Amino acid sequence: MLGSLNLSRGNISVLDDGRYWEIDGIRRKCEDGEFIALHVDDLKNVSVSQLRSVLRRLHDLELDQTIQIVTQDSLGMELEFLPWEGISFSLHENELCLETEILVEHPEPLPTSTTASSRIKPLLERKRLREIEVHEDLDDSGNFWQVSIKVTFNARGRTISSLVSDAADLQALIEASPGQLTPSTLCDLIRSGHAEALLGQTENRWLEVKRQHYDLNSDYGKIRLAQTVAQFANTESGGVVVVGLESKKRDGFDTIDAVTPMPHDRNIRRKYVQIINTRVYPPIEQLNVETVPVPNGDLLLIEIPSQVEELKPFFVHGAIVGDRTLGTIISIVQRGDEEVVSSHPAAIHSMLAVGRAFLRRGEMPDA
Repeated sequence: MLGSLNLSRGNISVLDDGRYWEIDGIRRKCEDGEFIALHVDDLKNVSVSQLRSVLRRLHDLELDQTIQIVTQDSLGMELEFLPWEGISFSLHENELCLETEILVEHPEPLPTSTTASSRIKPLLERKRLREIEVHEDLDDSGNFWQVSIKVTFNARGRTISSLVSDAADLQALIEASPGQLTPSTLCDLIRSGHAEALLGQTENRWLEVKRQHYDLNSDYGKIRLAQTVAQFANTESGGVVVVGLESKKRDGFDTIDAVTPMPHDRNIRRKYVQIINTRVYPPIEQLNVETVPVPNGDLLLIEIPSQVEELKPFFVHGAIVGDRTLGTIISIVQRGDEEVVSSHPAAIHSMLAVGRAFLRRGEMPDA
């Protein structure tokens, strides 16, 4: 009979056949019988197992409900009038599952059919989430990319707020990378507070990460910093250096394994810029060095945009040979598959010879 159900599990009471939920004295109304909006703070004293138990009991009574999570400040407003962040909890095969929905406007480049699932795999593994299903599609105009991700997990050690945070990281990663991660989208992830979304990603031809700062007080550290920056300037695509991310070798690849924030230092950015400007020639156009506040410290970003060919090659004042630093000579470094490699003297001489010939005769010499 309507209104006969009064279900209680821990801090949660479900009343009037599921039309109302009461959590720690806060009452929320289920408007349509299937979806109920709850603020993430409503559930701060609710365990994952309690929430699962309530949904299981409702399922047994054929009163299945999905919980839509609101994270914005309500300011006394009814939750149904606040934006839904696309994060929800429901049952899947009698287990609690987390679902997140993302809508990306004007995706560029256009995503492939396997983009979302492959992109989130390292993040799911890191957060110990198991994929149930991923749906993605472009609308008819191709202007919107719609992604729905449903995952499950072991309830032990989980909290509702931590799972909501996991969903936000998934959303940020998808929004930043309809195709593949790019230097700009990676930096946007870090700036928006989602550095942990990068855990499990690998270093590549345009990305290098460091667990701690370069030794800016030694010639070795200064030259190594300059060489790292110059190598990206000498590539076609440029690159990004992130200080405060640790990598470990996995299956032959350097994989981002942890966020290791640096202690806040208001002078550190100036020191990096000064060393790069002093050690790299010609000056790198639109070079960006910035610190990004994160919990427990800062990350440091160095963005090296793609440079015009006329400026290349970029020279470094100083060289490293074995464990020796040679500060009075120059080096030209290039990005190899796994490490920084110095140009062979013959290659440097060839470039200089070509340049001299062009200046003298106004034409390129025959090969």
